Amino acid sequence: MEESVRIRKANEPLKLAELVKGMKEELRREETRVELPEEIKQRVTDEILQRLRKLNVTANVTEQREVVENWRKEKLQEVKDLTHGTSGPNSSILQDQTEMLARALESDWAFLSENIGLWIPSEIVNVEHDDKPEGEEEPEEEILPGRPVPPECHAELHTDYDGAAVKWGLTHHKESAADCCQACLDQARRAKPGEKKCNIWVYCPSETGCYSPDIYEHKNMECWLKYAEKPKLNFKDRYSESYRSSHPRAPVMVPWVSGVISA
Repeated sequence: MEESVRIRKANEPLKLAELVKGMKEELRREETRVELPEEIKQRVTDEILQRLRKLNVTANVTEQREVVENWRKEKLQEVKDLTHGTSGPNSSILQDQTEMLARALESDWAFLSENIGLWIPSEIVNVEHDDKPEGEEEPEEEILPGRPVPPECHAELHTDYDGAAVKWGLTHHKESAADCCQACLDQARRAKPGEKKCNIWVYCPSETGCYSPDIYEHKNMECWLKYAEKPKLNFKDRYSESYRSSHPRAPVMVPWVSGVISA
């Protein structure tokens, strides 16, 4: 008989044996777990909530966990003092409840937490990796409204070119930068002999309008057609700090988009 038992155990799959052992251990823990009376669980819940409510609304998960853990340690010490008859008269725990509560707070704390619905999520730490070269600014991804601007328009964001006005933008509005560029191309193609041919277009894509140091209020969709034998920049990318000091209305970035068209 003993030999057959030995042979059977020797042939028992190792993983299955470990699984069965684990199930037996879990069953044993289930059988020995303490089920606290409802009034005790309610009292535990209320005390923990009182501690958590005292936290600042911006408290993170780590701070919440620390508050709960401090309460658990204090309550466990109170229970142990009561067991040894050293607890003060203000204890909220009855003598006959001390043993089961001590066990629940110590070895069965995870089970008790789940049982009373106490769940604090794990803290997620997001680490941002900045691997761009030192001194290099992060480029801003910008999309102009409307259809894409053709390559021959040579569109430059945050750019304002100077030049003689061929068409005033105050009364010349276009749906997109691409349409503004096309208007420049069309004007240059249709210009009569002796007339200035557009080779610069300047467009306002901002819904709130575009800043300019002149006396006018420049609005969204303004399309300025200009001519210059040698195109020169008025402003590019950012207005300088010295310029903004003398022009308080100027924003940080140049709001216009422009392009120089080859002849």
